[in-house]
Amino acid sequence: MKKQTTPFNHFIQNSAMLETLTRLGYQNMTPIQEASLPFILEGRDIVAKAKTGSGKTLAFGLPLLLGLHVKQMRIQSVVLCPTRELAEQVSSELRKVATFTHNIKIVTLCGGTRFVPQCISLEHGAHIVVGTPGRILQHLQEKTIDFSHIKTLVLDEADRMLDMGFYEDIEKIINKMPKERQTLLFSATFPKEIEQMCQEVQKEALHVSLEEEEKHAPLAIEQSVLRVDEPEKEKALKALLLSTVPTSVIIFCKTKVGVAKLQAYLYDEGFDALCLHGDLEQIARDENLLLFANGSAQILVATDLASRGLDIKDVEMVINYDLPQTMEIYTHRIGRTGRMGKEGRAISFVTQSEEGFLNELKREGFAFTCKELGTLSPLHVNPKRASFITLCIDGGKKQKVRAGDILGVLTKDIGLDGSLIGKIDILEKYAYVAITREHADKAFDGLCATTIKNRRFKIWKLG
Repeated sequence: MKKQTTPFNHFIQNSAMLETLTRLGYQNMTPIQEASLPFILEGRDIVAKAKTGSGKTLAFGLPLLLGLHVKQMRIQSVVLCPTRELAEQVSSELRKVATFTHNIKIVTLCGGTRFVPQCISLEHGAHIVVGTPGRILQHLQEKTIDFSHIKTLVLDEADRMLDMGFYEDIEKIINKMPKERQTLLFSATFPKEIEQMCQEVQKEALHVSLEEEEKHAPLAIEQSVLRVDEPEKEKALKALLLSTVPTSVIIFCKTKVGVAKLQAYLYDEGFDALCLHGDLEQIARDENLLLFANGSAQILVATDLASRGLDIKDVEMVINYDLPQTMEIYTHRIGRTGRMGKEGRAISFVTQSEEGFLNELKREGFAFTCKELGTLSPLHVNPKRASFITLCIDGGKKQKVRAGDILGVLTKDIGLDGSLIGKIDILEKYAYVAITREHADKAFDGLCATTIKNRRFKIWKLG
């Protein structure tokens, strides 16, 4: 079993930060935090083997925040991430902890959003920049950003950035930074390219690996195999979902076309299913992730875009509708469930042509139980609907709408009990609030008939 019993005050002495961590529900350190925090706080360069969900954001984020000279409004730390989704999650996590003191500014710079508003935000200064290499390099080339005062660089999910072809962009970005700086590299795997990068951008880096613990991580995941013929896969999936009734499940397919086709089939069969693949517009990707995360849809059909770089909590089950081609991708896929010590389930559909890869997984120590299609007994005749419906409000951070404003209107003005209100997400131009399905109409009608911060906003139902 993993030991996660060491409190944060073992390494951190700042009482305001400790109070904030407690308020956010962080009591004790995860293994990667305990192993890396003392060395990062000392100013050492480190190379850490850590996957999404291991607590790595706090491992590098707490020292970044503690080391800031807040009165100096200049960029002192940069976090490079492979995807916009991961960058936004890292920014969100850092902002929550940054409330331990006043006036820390964190700017997110990613593609898929307008360039000029980012320039305007940078003109007002920042302490930490989190973003993707392509967009950050664009700002450097346009001279809208200054990295001459950088003290710490973080390469988050470095192996994924190299897979996506960002090596040259990262080199160009680093060349704009002081040579005397701390460089922290986090990676789930260590191919030769990572070792080469470490040698080029770090000095006497300390390697932190929890390899033994990570080898045992899959033990928290019950792995099963369902042997099927290709023509019967859709019906088999329906039978599996009706017999297991997961509250949240990610279904992986190999191709974007396969994702779209399977999501359409499930939707037609009455399941609350959404999709995630690279051809979706960014706003659709963000919205689908949000609806899945807040319980307004139980099913997310996805390509391997969702296997890494996304911090989706409390996924009960992963289904490999199509088996991946590599063991690494399989590990990342099933790692979406059974996170942070919780139990999870992973079920893989295996056709005759995929038996070879299944045997390869077994030789590497993965243990599977076998399910028979004929033994799947439906618990429901029809799919069970998602617990929540999401309402979208035509106002967000730009209109200075806060979660407390929405919660106040729903509870005080409309009369909903707080237990009926789920996750509230405030984005730049929109706000999203999850309401239990039975009370969504009351919330919708009430919000349409009243004001938030003395303003009327348009309201939509999304799920």
